[in-house]
Amino acid sequence: MATYKPVVVQAFPKLGERITQDTLYWRGYKTPVQIKEFGAVTKIDFSPVSPYNYAVTASSRIHIYGRYSQEPIKTFSRFKDAAYCATYRDDGNLLVAGSEEGSIRLFDLSGRAPLRQFDGPTKAVHVVGFLSDKYRIFSGGDDYSSNLWDIPSGTEIVSYNEHTDYVRCGCASKVNADVFITGSYDHTVKLFDARTKSSVMTIEHGQPVESVLLFPSGGLLVSAGGRYVKVWDVLKGGQLLVSLKNHHKTVTCLCLNSSGQRLLSGSLDRHVKVYSTTSYKVVHSFNYATSILSLALSPEDETIVVGMTNGVLNVKHRKPEERKENSQKKRQPAYRTYVKGRTYMPKQEDFCVSKPVKHVLRKYDKLLKSFQSSKALDAVLEPPIRLYTPEVTVAVMQELHRRGTLRSALAGRDEKQINLLLTFVARRVIEPRFTPVLVTVADMITDIYQPVVGQSAIVDRQFLRLQEAIGKEIDYQEELLEVLGMMDTLFATFTKKTDTYLEEKKSNGLTETIETNTNN
Repeated sequence: MATYKPVVVQAFPKLGERITQDTLYWRGYKTPVQIKEFGAVTKIDFSPVSPYNYAVTASSRIHIYGRYSQEPIKTFSRFKDAAYCATYRDDGNLLVAGSEEGSIRLFDLSGRAPLRQFDGPTKAVHVVGFLSDKYRIFSGGDDYSSNLWDIPSGTEIVSYNEHTDYVRCGCASKVNADVFITGSYDHTVKLFDARTKSSVMTIEHGQPVESVLLFPSGGLLVSAGGRYVKVWDVLKGGQLLVSLKNHHKTVTCLCLNSSGQRLLSGSLDRHVKVYSTTSYKVVHSFNYATSILSLALSPEDETIVVGMTNGVLNVKHRKPEERKENSQKKRQPAYRTYVKGRTYMPKQEDFCVSKPVKHVLRKYDKLLKSFQSSKALDAVLEPPIRLYTPEVTVAVMQELHRRGTLRSALAGRDEKQINLLLTFVARRVIEPRFTPVLVTVADMITDIYQPVVGQSAIVDRQFLRLQEAIGKEIDYQEELLEVLGMMDTLFATFTKKTDTYLEEKKSNGLTETIETNTNN
């Protein structure tokens, strides 16, 4: 009896991932450290001075973490309800935070009790921050107002009531001590100057604004809302420079790296995208377990911290650079050590001992070997194979068709199994590498189960999906044939012109030669 030969799975070339300097740079972080907070992490802010501790706002607490600590080194918990937007001052000595009850509290990092408390807003204050002069605070909240507060006196300087919905984000200019920006759910971003009684610029984002960011130069503004990240030129009156749509769900947070050359955005789709600020193309992407609410980078890009909706804080530290000059590598054996004896040819007097090679058959091969066609097809329709290695599923179908048992393997299936088969075929039939085999499979399925059409809404829906997929593919092929016809016409015209030009050149050269000989 002949030895069973395993199913040959045809190998297709794969496109290799493009490795760039950005890829190497952003992959240079260690395995993340997971820290569980009491609630969703709504804000992360790094201290601008060494040792670069960071404040985490979650639920009714503000935790201060050291760069490498997994436990908070300080906690501010004197909030009756949720705390919001804990932000450091530029000198790293003070911390300001909003709250659900509508008060703004100023903390000294050396103590625990609030240094100042600003009352006035009637609803929750979601955004607070320091102006660059370090003596004033701006705020915005659910009462639609944007306010400016004086730290020494603890009083309100000015209040702006121009937004028509919740104010949920803001930032201050580092260049001008009187300028700050707020973003609202009324789809607008407003730029305020403390020296005026109204906003000096209004930008229409088009979606509820979740985050705003001002470049260090003060000339470019980034707004995030919905699936869009938009960059505006403030110096040109709020002109839109670029609109980015690389996320699948709402973008919730923005931040810049230390050099200002890379922009990071976090979203509810569990991804952090890294953009180049010159081309505004995605140069790298991070994937996380759940939806992202907050994001921060340490001043030297040494640590990246991400806060998620499930209360998990994800902290990644950069790997230390290897010092090649100090490390003395152990000398490795020469290459000839590994290839020694491989090319040796046995002599006549040598006695050769051969070790039998044991081939381990996969589950579907074992079932095919025992002629269990239906079970072999079930084995390759399991999720790990069907989703990640569809070429194996198609190879087994092709082998069953070669044996003449494909029809019997497809027959006698219940509603759930038919739904699974049709889903796979409808999804993969349009791929050129699978089309020849799956068209035959689709034809057989249609013939076998045509009598039961109309008895199951699920199966009927999958048949309609298959029909739609094949119809679209036929339309695409017809359009491609039309394009090929156009290209053939253009190439034929170009070839004809080239031939005519060469003939004219040859004839001119022959005439010139005859005239030269006549003159001689």
